[in-house]
Amino acid sequence: MDKVKYWLDLADYDYATAGDLMTSKRWLYVAFMCHQTLEKTIKAYYTGCLSDTPPYIHNLTRLAELSGLYAQMTNEQRMFLDAITPLNIEARYPDYKSLLASSLNHDVCARLMRQTYEMQSWIKSKL
Repeated sequence: MDKVKYWLDLADYDYATAGDLMTSKRWLYVAFMCHQTLEKTIKAYYTGCLSDTPPYIHNLTRLAELSGLYAQMTNEQRMFLDAITPLNIEARYPDYKSLLASSLNHDVCARLMRQTYEMQSWIKSKL
């Protein structure tokens, strides 16, 4: 299987999962799956543009920088990437979960879903 397609298929699955979690109001995991969607989409871009295996990191900003994608982003896109990057760690560890969970609700997660979709579509258009 083509490695770019592999990453994109995983990203699409994660985005669909985020949508399912919206329905069940599992806000913490909606945010986490949005992060996962973008991580895998950026890794697809990295793989496609650099013909190399992406590094085993979860920092979206760093991945985008290493792939050359960050330099192409608008300030708004960079701010979104910087904001969503910590959701990977904060959703996994108990000390952060309750704090993060209290900041999430339907409106926040709906915005995350929309911004994730827009960012993912933009990255795909670059492939």
